[in-house]
Amino acid sequence: MIYKLSFAIALCFSLCFDLSIAESYVLDDKIGLGRTFDGIGGLSGGGATSRLLVNYAEPYRSQILDYLFKPNFGASLQILKVEIGGDAQTTDGTEPSHMHYENDENFFRGYEWWLMREAKKRNPNITLIGLPWAFPGWVGHGKNWPYDFPDITASYVVSWILGAEQYHDLNIDYVGVYQLFVLRDTLDKVGLTGVGIIAADGNWDVSNAMGVDPYLNDAVEVVGAHYPGTTTVIEALKTQKKLWSSEDYSTFNDEVGGGCWARILNQNYVNGLMTATISWNLVASYYEDLPFGRDGLMTAEEPWTGNYVVESPIWITAHTTQFSQPGWTYLQTVGHLVHGGSYVALTDSKGNLTVVIETMTHDHSVCIRPPLLPFNVTAQNVTFQLKGSFASIKELQVWQSKFDFKTKKPFFFKKLSPLKIYDGSFTLSLDVDEVYTLTTISTGQKGTYPDPPASGPFPKVYFDDFNVANPSFSEAPDFADQTGVFEYYINLTDPGPHVFTLRQVVTQMPVTWATDADQTISVIGDYKWQNLTVMCDVFMETVKTGGVFIAVRVDKGGQSVRSAKGVFFWVFADGSYKVTNDLVGKTVLAEGLSGTRAYGWHTLTLTVEGEYATGLLNGYPLWKNAVVLGPKNGWAAIGTHSFELAQFDNFAVEVK
Repeated sequence: MIYKLSFAIALCFSLCFDLSIAESYVLDDKIGLGRTFDGIGGLSGGGATSRLLVNYAEPYRSQILDYLFKPNFGASLQILKVEIGGDAQTTDGTEPSHMHYENDENFFRGYEWWLMREAKKRNPNITLIGLPWAFPGWVGHGKNWPYDFPDITASYVVSWILGAEQYHDLNIDYVGVYQLFVLRDTLDKVGLTGVGIIAADGNWDVSNAMGVDPYLNDAVEVVGAHYPGTTTVIEALKTQKKLWSSEDYSTFNDEVGGGCWARILNQNYVNGLMTATISWNLVASYYEDLPFGRDGLMTAEEPWTGNYVVESPIWITAHTTQFSQPGWTYLQTVGHLVHGGSYVALTDSKGNLTVVIETMTHDHSVCIRPPLLPFNVTAQNVTFQLKGSFASIKELQVWQSKFDFKTKKPFFFKKLSPLKIYDGSFTLSLDVDEVYTLTTISTGQKGTYPDPPASGPFPKVYFDDFNVANPSFSEAPDFADQTGVFEYYINLTDPGPHVFTLRQVVTQMPVTWATDADQTISVIGDYKWQNLTVMCDVFMETVKTGGVFIAVRVDKGGQSVRSAKGVFFWVFADGSYKVTNDLVGKTVLAEGLSGTRAYGWHTLTLTVEGEYATGLLNGYPLWKNAVVLGPKNGWAAIGTHSFELAQFDNFAVEVK
């Protein structure tokens, strides 16, 4: 039987290609099976990539979560990997640690606990993974390295796993580690024998050590690599462990990004025998002008409007996840198509079969990393012969996605008419840049909700007094911490108007691979803002050396935060003030005496219009007409002079 897929019709028997020339491929379980499929997932964190998601109002927040996690609806993700917050900048922001200090434990900080609960609510079988990208400074004992005291670091990680279970009823399935192989003993001692270790959650090099170290080999359950380019190494294969692409994708989620995702989901197994692929990141829910904007499976970066976008990677994921489950097995008969593209086939060993085919061309499937060597894909005809237990299959469900870069009329995850199988074979006519699923599973569904509200800018008038007695999350809405951690705080020593405040709580440089600034900073608003006024009450808690700031036109965040420029209005506990053009404070626009001291509230007002800036202290002019030559636009921000305790209240913005 000849089966023809096109734009105009789901099923026809007219031919666009000469089907007398069709390459033949066999799908057979009689010769044995391949590796066990472990799932497709998304990664929240590394860092702060889901920051804005929690601020969405209902029903939009639940809709986004459904598109990500609800089975047979959208991406139907089977793995959720989250950052174990370490109070440090880890790409697009900081995530709070459950232990800011050595004698401190709080398992309700941040939003990853909530996200795991929501994922588990939708899919009770989802695999949960934790990975520390960074650590609080105390773990390193003064060094930017967490492994000189491995028992301390292991206990820190294990406490997070125990907290997930005790306080949130979440059983963590795996934890990623790097050079912390004492962790296996620490887990076992507290009864967490079922928690698997992924190593080294970076590159394949750990497999070399595993080959000569039996203890290490026994401790590791999964060899996980980041951005492997669909290939593995012989040393990893020799371990006979599960091989995962434990962080991948990281690509702008337009159609080329969708093509990248389609190609690697198949070819990570075809080329590298990797049985799980995890996208960094889960959902692009951070300010788009931070590094790697929109590098998520979908986009949700406007909680103030409720707008979100279900991007093509959601539906590309569904081609696999809605029709095969962890525990299914790949066939040995998988591979590349003769004229480009690839196919995989999976079975539950109970008679069900799922085949996923992709024909993505080179230029339409380039990922951000690693470099992609040239290859060619052309239109082709393929015949699949079903053998072994599949020989009796009479019908397959068919789903198609077409990127269509020529006419700009793509469609994704479209259900077509079932394909009747005759004499155990079928022939497809494949065009370039397509994805097909052919399956015995009939429960697939393209879920949908009414269109969300239209996209819109951040409000030009904004105010937050932080008066939240029992906040659902530790962070205030819309603030994106870039160095340090700013949390809701109840100031029981102040009977006046500043009982509920926002407090910066990190008091020493964290242990991190990224580059935190020496100052703490949290940004908010619209990167396009130019002329505006920012007002905020500030409270320093460090005598003599303390300092705080408010800022506008802040032009950088993420890993580049150290080099951020803007207009920064500082006051210090020694009774001075300074206006600088940069976060590090080297370019001074104005300075003088302010009379400010620690343990007293002060109101700062900063106005920038055109090339001139003016500052008020407690409602009175302190300095004016400082010349600002750049940058021309950027976020508003608050922060501190060092890693020190300080409070903020009654934050207000008015954009002209």
